[in-house]
Amino acid sequence: MKKYLPILDWLPNYERAYLSGDIAAGFTVGVMLIPQGMAYAMIAGLPPVHGLYAALVPNLVYAVTGSSRKLAVGPVALDSLIVASGLAAMKLSGLQEHIAMALFLALFVGLLQVLMGFLKMGFLANFLSRPVVSGFTSAAALVIAVSQLKYLLGIELDAVRTLATLQELFGKIDTLNVWDLAIGVTAIVAIFLLKKLNRKLPAAMVVVVLSILGVYFFSNQNTVVTLLGFIPQGLPSFQLHTIASDDWVRAFPLALVLAFIAFAEAMTMAKAVEDKSQEYHTDPNQELRALGVSNIMGSFFQSYPANSGFSRTAVNVNEGAKTGLASIISAAVVGLTLLFLTPYFQYLPKTVLGAIILVAVYGLVDIKYPIQLAKQQRDEFMLYAITFLTTLFIGVSEGIIFGVLFSLVLLVYRSSKPHVAVLGKIRGMEYFKNVNRFAEDVEIHDEILMIRFDAQLFFANVQYFKKALLQEVDKKGAALKYVILNAEPVNYIDNTAMNQLENVVEQLRDKGIAFKLAGAIGPIRDTLQKNGLVKKIGQENIYVRTAEAYADCLAKVEKTAIQEKVSLQHK
Repeated sequence: MKKYLPILDWLPNYERAYLSGDIAAGFTVGVMLIPQGMAYAMIAGLPPVHGLYAALVPNLVYAVTGSSRKLAVGPVALDSLIVASGLAAMKLSGLQEHIAMALFLALFVGLLQVLMGFLKMGFLANFLSRPVVSGFTSAAALVIAVSQLKYLLGIELDAVRTLATLQELFGKIDTLNVWDLAIGVTAIVAIFLLKKLNRKLPAAMVVVVLSILGVYFFSNQNTVVTLLGFIPQGLPSFQLHTIASDDWVRAFPLALVLAFIAFAEAMTMAKAVEDKSQEYHTDPNQELRALGVSNIMGSFFQSYPANSGFSRTAVNVNEGAKTGLASIISAAVVGLTLLFLTPYFQYLPKTVLGAIILVAVYGLVDIKYPIQLAKQQRDEFMLYAITFLTTLFIGVSEGIIFGVLFSLVLLVYRSSKPHVAVLGKIRGMEYFKNVNRFAEDVEIHDEILMIRFDAQLFFANVQYFKKALLQEVDKKGAALKYVILNAEPVNYIDNTAMNQLENVVEQLRDKGIAFKLAGAIGPIRDTLQKNGLVKKIGQENIYVRTAEAYADCLAKVEKTAIQEKVSLQHK
């Protein structure tokens, strides 16, 4: 039970010393969740109250089921953007259908995450490389920023895509609301100044309270400010989903992308926190199940897809959270807000929430990393650029899909053309180095070719291996008598490669060249034995160490040279 409900592990062992850190972290994150939740719901195209609902039930459920004790679950900017762009592509009829599909999406995402967790598919997060994540995050941050300009400027916009939004924005710039712009810019400046003054201060919440007070006491009939309007009071009610069967098909690609990205984001944060604290172990498959159950339960209480937030998790860690009690306390703060404070939020200007989002996404844009990639690794930079541009100009879901696909193509390309090195023995030592890099330090014999293949041997690269080996054989010419394959880096060999290797052995034998295999690991030797290749190569031509193979060949070369010399003298 502890495996599936980690609360049974940490709650019985709870120490009084943990309480102060959990209370401080829980209250601070709860205060953060109120403005963030409403703002992120607006990104998703939902009424602000659904952001508070997403900060309530999923947060409570994760505290019980999550293996990471410091992750703060709730609405997230990137996931909200994916929801917005995905639902916009479905061309739903109105706001109520948009809300219904967003809540159903939480259920669908949760079911996929639970299924992936029980199928032990946590390893899938490894397929999101850093260039893909960085490119996607930076582009998504810009997309979010552009989507919030309508609130900051007080302009009604209908476009969804980034370029279309900017074009419509410039076309309607004459309808700009000066009051919204002034309040929004003031809010941005105030948040930055308050953070600079004290990083632990809940700057966003302070600005929200001040703006509500300002509008309530100082606005008049000449003040035209776009307000948030009515927000329902009370806790979310239980609701069943009424979704048509074809909606499962329509929502599947979006749900799959969300499930995958949400888990990858959560595991990135969970592993970083685990490595820093060294207090507990995070189980990737349990994280999938925990996030899934959180989303499933949340969907029945009017929550859209939730995930762990970077900023809130960082606050949890910095404030000294030790267990999931911090998440329970933050959920309680949100619950009390829903019960008693929502009537006051009707005086909150929308531009303030837009300002909060703009400040939040500012830190997501990483400029230094792509510059570093462009200087050091061009292929990784291309991967970054493709993900970034696709996300920015085509779509958020398409961006992550294209990024992952291109990274897999890059992986296959690298696997098909791995590094091949011709080795030479370092003088006076039993070590071997690449002759192209250490030509002055190694000894080379025309009769011996020693080659190293730095990858597994399989169908995608075996022709490249064969071609490279035979080219080096041709370079050595008629003097060549022995070919030694240093197989230390080879950790796998498939049937196609086995057949081609047998073909190489026979070709070399026809030329009077002996093939030697050195340094192969146990599983490779077992595979060769099962396929009968050991018999083809000859047991006497297989060596545990490369130095032994080289010494044996060199001894035979020297013996042959002496015999030829004696024979010549005799003649």
